[in-house]
Amino acid sequence: MLQANIIHDKGVCAGMFHKKKVKELYDKENLKPVIRASICNGEKVAGFKNLHTGKFTEVMLIRDSRDLDEFLKKYDITVAEITKEW
Repeated sequence: MLQANIIHDKGVCAGMFHKKKVKELYDKENLKPVIRASICNGEKVAGFKNLHTGKFTEVMLIRDSRDLDEFLKKYDITVAEITKEW
């Protein structure tokens, strides 16, 4: 099967079909983006903390900078908006 690289204004996509990256929305009034890091093993988890109840909702595991970039792009967040908790 022949695969072609299709060039879009958003970059190069391998193959004929590609997933369109859709930005997810979150309630900015009641939730804040948080990275939780484990003191024991250094594991990092990205998610959102409810400002009223303090409940943390896990969204994804952060293994490297690519995962962090994916989280930032998916939810349209800047690094300055994220708080880190241990």
